[in-house]
Amino acid sequence: MGIASTTIIPTAGNQSATAAFLQNMTLEITPRQAEKLPLIAQNVAPGTHVFVALVDPSHVEDQISAVAEIRKMGLEPVPHVPARFVRDHDDLKRRVERLSTSGDVTRYLVLGGGAPEPIGDYHCALQLMETGVFEANGAKALGVAGHPEGNADIAKLHGEAMLMQALSEKQAYIRNAGLEGFISTQFLFEAAPVASWAKMLRDNGIDLPAFIGIPGPASIKTLAKYAAVCGVGNSARFIRKQALNITKLLSVSTPDKFIEDLATLHATSPELKVMGPHMYPFGGFDKLFDWLSTLPR
Repeated sequence: MGIASTTIIPTAGNQSATAAFLQNMTLEITPRQAEKLPLIAQNVAPGTHVFVALVDPSHVEDQISAVAEIRKMGLEPVPHVPARFVRDHDDLKRRVERLSTSGDVTRYLVLGGGAPEPIGDYHCALQLMETGVFEANGAKALGVAGHPEGNADIAKLHGEAMLMQALSEKQAYIRNAGLEGFISTQFLFEAAPVASWAKMLRDNGIDLPAFIGIPGPASIKTLAKYAAVCGVGNSARFIRKQALNITKLLSVSTPDKFIEDLATLHATSPELKVMGPHMYPFGGFDKLFDWLSTLPR
């Protein structure tokens, strides 16, 4: 399923639009970045949603510890639970019970996970949801992954239409369970694919609010590395081109235009429910917060 290009026309009052968009900012860390939580707490509003990724099944204990620290800092922890990193129903139950108890977790991002093969019984997010374990342990909201530029792994096996079908099924489960739902997307580099994708969602009856993955300030070399590893789509073409120029590898790229365009989309097309930025601190938290301090808030 192709995604048509869309032109974003800046609005008058871009500063106030950007400030409004940034009010809904979420952040993502890995468990091993928990040492940065004091710095994070100093630079974001109380109650900001801090997602804790799980990129290795051996890091579950670190994730649980990070979630507890996030709660102590007055922030809202949102742990990732990738299906392919869960062994069985008992493993899921124990994990969610501990996250709920140690971090008072009520929001989860439930994913398929990027591993080529599952370590246990589950391979997709919907299977985890259908266990009922999350709501049985006090969950109030379940998030799912979004891919504005498609997902090459899924498309290869099942076709792009499967992504839309899967989102529709997850939304139906969330609604039937009486939970709040949201979408958190893979990072990308420009707003036009987001606009087209969000419209496609709404046209297909999917109206979950979407938080858009944005890479924080980082060197061209760092961004090119993440784009290659994560299979980011066409929006990374500028980064790839810059990475070919060795003199530009260490120059820092900031997503100012991306934020401005998304803020315009948020302000002028509220029906698309592009709600806020989900920040990936690829260049480090110091660079991220220094850059954020230059934006209208």
